[in-house]
Amino acid sequence: MNPIESGEPLGLTPNSNPESLTPSVPFWHYIDLFFFVSLLFASFGGLLFVVILLRLTSLSMGWKLILPQLVFYALGLTSLAAILRLRYDQPLWRSLGWKATSLSITLSSLLAGPLLAITVSLLGAALKTPQIDLPFQQMLGPPGTIVLLGIVVVILGPVCEELAFRGFLMPLLVRSLGAAGGIVVTGFIFGCMHGYEYEWSWRHMLLISLVGCTFGWAKYKTQSTAAAAFMHSTFNLAQFAAFVWQSRPL
Repeated sequence: MNPIESGEPLGLTPNSNPESLTPSVPFWHYIDLFFFVSLLFASFGGLLFVVILLRLTSLSMGWKLILPQLVFYALGLTSLAAILRLRYDQPLWRSLGWKATSLSITLSSLLAGPLLAITVSLLGAALKTPQIDLPFQQMLGPPGTIVLLGIVVVILGPVCEELAFRGFLMPLLVRSLGAAGGIVVTGFIFGCMHGYEYEWSWRHMLLISLVGCTFGWAKYKTQSTAAAAFMHSTFNLAQFAAFVWQSRPL
């Protein structure tokens, strides 16, 4: 039996080329999703310890909110990398569909982010979504903090979230539910996972779910998680720039 199909780690023969032995995606299984979610829940204990330690320091509120987020992203990526390496002897980035895209796809993805942000803003106005102060608005402070927050919101967040949702979760659901079902269900889970940021407002969660579906469609059409991350990045950039502009001193 093929080791990938059986869920066993992939072994390499002495004369094999590791590049040529990359199996078709997804080669992982729902048990791996269970492992990943379990590791994330287990990491919350360590994350809580970090939060408590930071509260005892004299760091600004921005740093106290940013550092736990960085730790969480690091733990999430480490968990995914460990699962793929230990169970299948496969690398993180290539396995989760992070590959180069053509110039036209890259530019289209980057331009689609701000257009999507404008569309979501208009839909939000039509739905009369309530005004909610997002957690990262509390982090705005000195220029150095804003720059670091921008790196988290515009680069690290999109990369880590796209690897987890569109790179790891969506291929499993597409295999089980088909392309449309996998994209929609992944988008819905994406929206629900962001619900706490929006005080569980169903309107906001619906809009974020639609955004997640758009990222999923980009991944499916291009077969590149990087394309979805590019769109996610400029989407966040447009929103972040708007919040920074609104919070400037009059």
